[in-house]
Amino acid sequence: MALDPQAKALLDMVYRVGAPRFHELDVHQARHSFEKLQFALRPEAPAVASVTDVPIPRLHARDGVIMARLYRPLQSRSDDVLPVTFYFHGGGWCVGNIPSYDVLCRELANHSGCAVLSVDYCLAPEHPFPAPVDDAQRAVDWSLANAALLGVDPARFALAGDSAGGTLSAVTALQMRNRGGPQAALQLLIYPCTDILSQRPSRRTYASGFFLDTESLAWFFEKYLPNQDDWQDWRASPLLAGRFDGLPPATFIVAGCDPLTDDCKAYAEALREAGVVVTVHEFEGMVHGFFTLGKFFPQSNEAVALGGRALGDALKG
Repeated sequence: MALDPQAKALLDMVYRVGAPRFHELDVHQARHSFEKLQFALRPEAPAVASVTDVPIPRLHARDGVIMARLYRPLQSRSDDVLPVTFYFHGGGWCVGNIPSYDVLCRELANHSGCAVLSVDYCLAPEHPFPAPVDDAQRAVDWSLANAALLGVDPARFALAGDSAGGTLSAVTALQMRNRGGPQAALQLLIYPCTDILSQRPSRRTYASGFFLDTESLAWFFEKYLPNQDDWQDWRASPLLAGRFDGLPPATFIVAGCDPLTDDCKAYAEALREAGVVVTVHEFEGMVHGFFTLGKFFPQSNEAVALGGRALGDALKG
């Protein structure tokens, strides 16, 4: 698939100036670089009705809290009990944070008409697998149990995320299915990583020069999964889960020129074969990460609006 001209312009600029790639940086530099990119190329922040920081206690007080941020859409009233989307940010389980995703979560709240809870799960390598998985599940469990405090409806919720956050959303849906817990109305999965050890064609076709290089993928995986045995754990690679029946409907947003594209499609097909309602939207010529870069990519704004509408339709129905 040919690169979109705007994507090619961005990549030409990045590689021409010799900007270091993730695997050429230490963790703190990588986090700073990721945040700079998000702040530079995200759209202007839209107004919402309210923004509230929410500390979510971990199971043991000694482990502190998981910070989250609750966005209520502009058109809502303070006494409205709203459906809620749990959003898990991307960044290879190693980078990314609530501030970097502030604009996106505002947009999703307004497009969907629902509350959005952005979860600042812990990051590797300080907190390797399965710590981010545990934080994601804890954030959902606590929020549903304390829905009245948040002004949200525990019977109407969705799971959403991009890249590593999409993986956390998929894994959380699987875990909740496995334990017979409440089910999300929708999984909004934006180019998730579904198979760490994949050898599908897109891994080779887009291995170098398409933003998420093979070396950078390996950098993320090695920091998130320092124990080699965990590379085969379905909570890291949800395509290894074994069964996919009984899961919530899934909407996928994928980038055409992304090493993870074929893995996303393989997961979508696994869900579809198990009877799950699946919709896949492929943005041709786009690269991994485009979803949050709406100042640079018109397709990003289209994809965010599409994702917001899918959430709204699922949660208001």
